[in-house]
Amino acid sequence: MSPQKLILLSTFLILFHGDLGSSTGSPDIHDVLPEYGFPKGLLPNNVISYTLSSDGSFIIHLDAPCYVYWEDQLVYYSTLIKGTLTYGSVSHVSGIQGQKLFLWLPVTGIKLHQDSGTLQFFVGAFSQEFPVTDFQDVPGCARRGSLLNPNLFLPL
Repeated sequence: MSPQKLILLSTFLILFHGDLGSSTGSPDIHDVLPEYGFPKGLLPNNVISYTLSSDGSFIIHLDAPCYVYWEDQLVYYSTLIKGTLTYGSVSHVSGIQGQKLFLWLPVTGIKLHQDSGTLQFFVGAFSQEFPVTDFQDVPGCARRGSLLNPNLFLPL
């Protein structure tokens, strides 16, 4: 290969390294969650990218806002979710809301209780625990949600 072609190829690889890295680099966020004690189904299936810093701060991008329904709880995910992840704990959360009665309240944190096998979600001044087993499967998203009729969900 001529030196000119080698320089051109090297320049191309340097310029487009970010694109190559994003398609082959980081593992899926759903596969990262168990490393921190959490089940894969804590986040919906429409995550398009994420960053996780060495200090635990994270940013997650979804391709569209969505609703997920678990048992008696309706949860809204914004297209941008931020927070801090450590083993068994998610703090300083923004971009997730839970519906209590007819109010939407921000989820501010999540804590794993290994001894009882539950996840505790902090929503405003309230908290609620759910079995970890409820979050084993990655949930699909819906464009709309209603606690009154979960069958009204329209998948994305």
